[in-house]
Amino acid sequence: MKYPTDLDLLNQARQGTEKILDCLYQEVKEKLNKKPRTSRKIARKNYLKVAKKRRPSQKERRKAIGQQLGYIQRNLGYIDQLIALGASLTCLSKRQYKLLLVIEEVSRQQREMWSEKKTRVDQRIVSLSQPHVRPIVRGKAGPPTPHPPRVDSFKLSTADFESINLTENSQVYLFLIKRVSDNN
Repeated sequence: MKYPTDLDLLNQARQGTEKILDCLYQEVKEKLNKKPRTSRKIARKNYLKVAKKRRPSQKERRKAIGQQLGYIQRNLGYIDQLIALGASLTCLSKRQYKLLLVIEEVSRQQREMWSEKKTRVDQRIVSLSQPHVRPIVRGKAGPPTPHPPRVDSFKLSTADFESINLTENSQVYLFLIKRVSDNN
């Protein structure tokens, strides 16, 4: 999994909404005069303008994120309009339907971060294809999040995809890990 950036994630989401729009439009094209406007070329051009830069400024990055959010919001609005006109979500594959749900959540999270000028949000989605994966804070000298010790094997009692903070219960985790490794 590559390093996630908000701009890349939003660009993927925009492209996903465009494909979903195409599929839904095919169902109701006789009811509409013309296809909904998506500005694909302009949106891609705006994305590449920032993505190709080695170190875009914070102002440029924020502007590009706002633009991509606008394109996504417009596409989601068109999707709602097509559904209201009679397009059925059954024409979407399971993967596309799941992608639509994930895109709506990513859009909500990114819109919240963008409007409030925050850099974090709870249960943040960093991958459209793997929405259950959560980021782990890593760093260089003196990282704020300690890395868990490496072990040979684990015995899981439960599988939980909620993000955890190792600093809160690090002593308990170390004890459990030592205990499991001693039993093997």
